[in-house]
Amino acid sequence: MATGEDILELARKHLGERYVLGASAPKNNKQWKGPWDCAEFTSWLVYQVSARLYGCTDNADDPDEADAYTGAWLRDSRRLGTAVPVDEAATTPGAFVLRARSRERRIGHVVVSDGAGGTVEAAGARLGLIAGTLQDRPWDTGVLVPWVEYTRGAANVTLKGPSTTLRRGAAGEPVRKLQQALASAGFDPGAADGVFGGLTRAAVLGFQLANGLIPDGVVGPQTLAELGLQL
Repeated sequence: MATGEDILELARKHLGERYVLGASAPKNNKQWKGPWDCAEFTSWLVYQVSARLYGCTDNADDPDEADAYTGAWLRDSRRLGTAVPVDEAATTPGAFVLRARSRERRIGHVVVSDGAGGTVEAAGARLGLIAGTLQDRPWDTGVLVPWVEYTRGAANVTLKGPSTTLRRGAAGEPVRKLQQALASAGFDPGAADGVFGGLTRAAVLGFQLANGLIPDGVVGPQTLAELGLQL
């Protein structure tokens, strides 16, 4: 049986490779070296160690063409009963961690846990495929693929989320300041009304893409720093 350690070992072999939003990875091509986006990378890893699709629009599709995205990872975590607390995934090598709420199904982010609070992830055009961290970032759920055998790591990890995270549905003065900063940077969020709606999210996505950040529509520490905001 495939293991979480198998997933993590394979993921680390691809550090330094290129990120392209929407890049498609043939899941059955073991020689693939990118470009990657985050969900294509994680679904490719699962297929490579287990010869089964997970996190794809249609998991019965041809693995050469199957389309992976974070919304499908969220769907599968719920349908197959493999969602776990983020803290558990953080100490489980080869587990996955998602940022993907129901209202943000199509665009989110998914990473591989190293079992010690770190990640392997396709982290945007600026950084590519990197070893990163789960700390000080917003996450929604951990995921264990049901046909992969996992071993809880020995590390004692206490995750700390960011002090400020803004996403669709947020409201108030921090959102108004965000909207003003986006407008000043040339990305129209609509009226600076302090409500994080669809126009503001579109402006955030545009800003993230233009600056090589993870394009997930969520404003965390990296996006705030790039905008020069302290909230």
